[in-house]
Amino acid sequence: MNITKILIANRGEIACRIIRTARKMGIATVAVYSKADAKALHVEMADEAVLIGPAQASESYLKGDVILDAAKRTGADAIHPGYGFLSENPGFVDQVEKAGLIFIGPSASAIRAMGLKDAAKALMEKANVPVVPGYHGEAQELVVLAGKANEIGFPVLIKARAGGGGKGMRKVDNQADFPAALSSARREAKASFGDDRVLVEKYVATPRHIEIQVFGDNHGNVVHLFERDCSAQRRHQKVIEEAPAPDMPEDMRTAMGAAAVQAAKAINYSGAGTVEFIVDASDGLKADRFWFMEMNTRLQVEHPVTELITGLDLVEWQIRVASGEPLPLKQDELSINGHAVEARIYAEDAEKGFLPAVGRLVHLRFPDGGIRVDAGVREGDEITPFYDPMIAKVIAHGKTRAEALGKLAGALGRTEIAGTVTNTAFLTRLCRDADFASGRLDTGLIDRNISSLTERAAAPEAIVALAALAASGMVSSRTGKAMSVQSIGPFEIWGAAKRSVVLGIHETESVFTAGREAVDTWWIAGDGLSCGGIRLNAVQRNGNDWAFSAHSVTQHCRLVQSGTEVAVFHEGLTYRFGKQQHNRTDDVAAGGDQVVSAMPGIIKQVLVAQGQEVKAGEPMVIMEAMKMEMTLSAPREGVVAEVLVADGMQVSDGVALVRLQAQAEAA
Repeated sequence: MNITKILIANRGEIACRIIRTARKMGIATVAVYSKADAKALHVEMADEAVLIGPAQASESYLKGDVILDAAKRTGADAIHPGYGFLSENPGFVDQVEKAGLIFIGPSASAIRAMGLKDAAKALMEKANVPVVPGYHGEAQELVVLAGKANEIGFPVLIKARAGGGGKGMRKVDNQADFPAALSSARREAKASFGDDRVLVEKYVATPRHIEIQVFGDNHGNVVHLFERDCSAQRRHQKVIEEAPAPDMPEDMRTAMGAAAVQAAKAINYSGAGTVEFIVDASDGLKADRFWFMEMNTRLQVEHPVTELITGLDLVEWQIRVASGEPLPLKQDELSINGHAVEARIYAEDAEKGFLPAVGRLVHLRFPDGGIRVDAGVREGDEITPFYDPMIAKVIAHGKTRAEALGKLAGALGRTEIAGTVTNTAFLTRLCRDADFASGRLDTGLIDRNISSLTERAAAPEAIVALAALAASGMVSSRTGKAMSVQSIGPFEIWGAAKRSVVLGIHETESVFTAGREAVDTWWIAGDGLSCGGIRLNAVQRNGNDWAFSAHSVTQHCRLVQSGTEVAVFHEGLTYRFGKQQHNRTDDVAAGGDQVVSAMPGIIKQVLVAQGQEVKAGEPMVIMEAMKMEMTLSAPREGVVAEVLVADGMQVSDGVALVRLQAQAEAA
């Protein structure tokens, strides 16, 4: 089967990633896009592009019949699903094959076999793959599940049998808390996956998440491409992934690899897949202390770290296997070269509970110098509320783990993004965290160190003064030896030039006045500056590059202004200042009498009704934005005067959702 044209049923960085490999192989590509993605990078890169629907994924990227129609109209002979969306939907695989097209991925039967955690674990037990002690049966009555929890021994973990990403998962420390935790897990599982059935497992106190990359073909061959450690997680979502796993003993690597291959063979697996294991690291890594969790029947987000340590292109392997070719290499021909680490850059505010963010990328600069960046956006693109807010993956490779981590931290520090808040500072701190850097990691590391990892970096006075000067418009612009003085108004000709500007610094607004004292020398006065002000020598050089000095210390930075923001990139940190804008004080954004949307999103569930009495902190509305679910709570005790939204509604930023009766009315 010779594949000549691939339709990519996905978007963003993974679509761009697939296009690059297809182009290298001489294969034509077709992109699909929603109205929100009409100007997206993957659309520009592909040979052809087809509009498939509105912005909502449910009306575009999840419409299998529409995607198949696009494939037929463009003459594509294969479909690559990427990850997410339809990549693990066996019904879609059936549709693709019925249409006479090639699905670049595993069979529908393999996906179904691993689709439900309880059935998958029962299958793995039969295949002699180690499975976490627990109950994976059909009975779902409280008395049965509670009894099984007692048999297993607390603490236990309640897990939704469908889906993933930590949804429908609850840790329970004792019998008394079990009924409430079960109810909560079931509600979330039902809302997320349409299936409220759960399983109960032993909770591993010091867990590490180590997964094995496997690859099978249609000739009965299966190999593993070694392990990845994904223990650096937040809310069960991976943050930094690396390969190989730190301190992995060779006997354990061999045992885990063999178990993963056995798992894949048990379901006649073909293509790229990942077998995920939970590891008890309480006494170091040992070959008898790992258990099967689940199998992801697709390419993983973190596949680049495996590519860097093996020197292979996994997307090329996928295409060759789907074409009917045998695996390019045998197990004894595979080896590990060095260490690779990947960080996911998201548009999210780490200081506010990692609240997803939106905005236009007015400035975007990624590091160079031996660093791999997988991105699906360019400068000027919009981060919208409709999809996952990942901006890019930054991947570093070194001879040792320490070298790779050092390169990654440096690369993150050189990454410049303006127009939206990002998690780059958080990622940089995590790379340099003492526990993480030394390899003392488990899935609870980020939660334990969250305060230090999200600590707000106070901007130095000189940076604040420079931001105020730039925002004021009184700027010296210099290229080489030529200099032109900008923004001199008539009122400044007969006296000292002065201008005032209001800057938002975190949750407060301050007034600053910039006054020219001499050529390139300024006096910046304002709140928070020592002695009421600071003398600054500043020159704007080429574009965004600035040279400035205060107290005789010359420094350099890059500064970018948009309509509402000044961003200063200095010594690996980004300082953001709002220009005359009012910032919310928390992620709920609730006023005294109403609950307001914190960002654009979809109303998943309204929990209150008009006339209902509520207490302060009581959940009122659940909304979803960028694949993250947020519960908005009552700002105070009171009575619901008006419910302004309904389930399923799309709302924009700052919209009132529920209004409480005024205190006087309630009285």
